[in-house]
Amino acid sequence: MAHIGNPTLPGRPAIRLLVALGFALMLTACNRTAEVAEVPYPADYRERHPITLREGERTVEVFVGSKRAGLTPAQRADVLAFAQIWRREATSGIVIEAPQNGSAARSAAATMREIHSILAASGVPAGAIAVRGYAVAPGALASIKLSYAKISADAGPCGLWPKDIGISVDSDHNQNRQYWNFGCATQRNLAAMVANPADLVQPRGETPAYAARRAVVLDKYRDGANPSAKYDDYNKGNLSDVAKQ
Repeated sequence: MAHIGNPTLPGRPAIRLLVALGFALMLTACNRTAEVAEVPYPADYRERHPITLREGERTVEVFVGSKRAGLTPAQRADVLAFAQIWRREATSGIVIEAPQNGSAARSAAATMREIHSILAASGVPAGAIAVRGYAVAPGALASIKLSYAKISADAGPCGLWPKDIGISVDSDHNQNRQYWNFGCATQRNLAAMVANPADLVQPRGETPAYAARRAVVLDKYRDGANPSAKYDDYNKGNLSDVAKQ
């Protein structure tokens, strides 16, 4: 009599196929775990905390009283410095927001004339200045706001600790890798201190060589003389003789 198997149970080929698939999945999971554990994040702090350039804003605020028109000496110096810096770093025109209501509106109009004269004397063209009005809240101190867009550098945010830096069984600790927050403060401080953020991307154009000095050096070289410069007064400075007495 022929043996009839249970139709609900899988055959041996199917079982072997399922076992092979299970081993393949286990090996794949182990391989991916090893890759993640080997390089969890960039080892270079400049890649973990890159310095990025974005468009920022520089603003100066000139407070205006209701019974005084014009600028104080300190405010005049602020507006003059603002105009001089605009010529060096601005990426847009100057926007001036002046109060258009309240008791300080008349004083602001007289102050605006002095601000325009300072900007014009500093080389700011009239077409680069846009004036807008804004409503002053009752009882608030009115002010004239000058602003322009500029390139700013930034890095971070700092203070993120995704992993424990203490003694642990983590592979980062065992292999002495840099922790995530390492170097973030340095990058952030560098971005804040750089005078021209564009220097972080590309160098500036070189200035022409000093032709007069170059001609002197080449003439000495052709004559076989020493091309170096002589500074006769360089070593004449002496310490005070008071301590020697």
